[in-house]
Amino acid sequence: MGARWFATTHWSVVLAAKQSDSSHAGAALEKLCRTYWKPLCAYIERDGHNATEAQDLTQEFFARLLARDYLQHLHHQEGKFRSFLLAYLKNFLSEQRRKDGAQKRGGGCTFVSLDAAAGEDGYLLEPVDELTPDEVFERRWAQAVVQTALNRLREEYIARDQSALFNLLQDYQPREPGGPSYAQLGVELAMTEAAVKSAVQRMRQRHRELLREEIGHTVARPEEIEEEIRHFRALLGRERG
Repeated sequence: MGARWFATTHWSVVLAAKQSDSSHAGAALEKLCRTYWKPLCAYIERDGHNATEAQDLTQEFFARLLARDYLQHLHHQEGKFRSFLLAYLKNFLSEQRRKDGAQKRGGGCTFVSLDAAAGEDGYLLEPVDELTPDEVFERRWAQAVVQTALNRLREEYIARDQSALFNLLQDYQPREPGGPSYAQLGVELAMTEAAVKSAVQRMRQRHRELLREEIGHTVARPEEIEEEIRHFRALLGRERG
């Protein structure tokens, strides 16, 4: 992965932003905010705030994070980017508790559309009553990575004019009771049974590749990726359990 990998890590996006006011830098930062918006908002809500307060605080947190004066003091960091964000969020919430709340949260600035942040929530709404705020954050982070990779996969299929194929195969489980067989899908897609099976395998392999890339973006060094993948699988394994 080398230099190409490092150029696209979440650390490098933030570090580059402090040196540029370009629209490209701004777009990269907004994409980064979208990735972490739900995990951070879920942490805040689990920490004792209602949904509206959590949204307001999340917006203000990103306003603070992306402020030029803060970024100018941020140097290259080691470790997981989400760990840095969570530590900074905890400090931010501690500061908020010391304030009288007279000033409107977020300063009137919206860095991420609330409508966009609220989308694609179907798989994000599992009960969290038994989870700590940190566990909720970790779970939401894993789900966000899955969704980001899935969105990238969908865009690739759309670019090849294969959106119908993607829509039929993205959730396909061959051994699911009562589900369609490869042959039945082949009739619907005008493909042979073998071709459908190969298409499913290619889609899953590409999704795994994209997941690995997205996980790689969250760490400081390529050699940390395998450890993070194991952690990622453990998180999703606990969720299914």
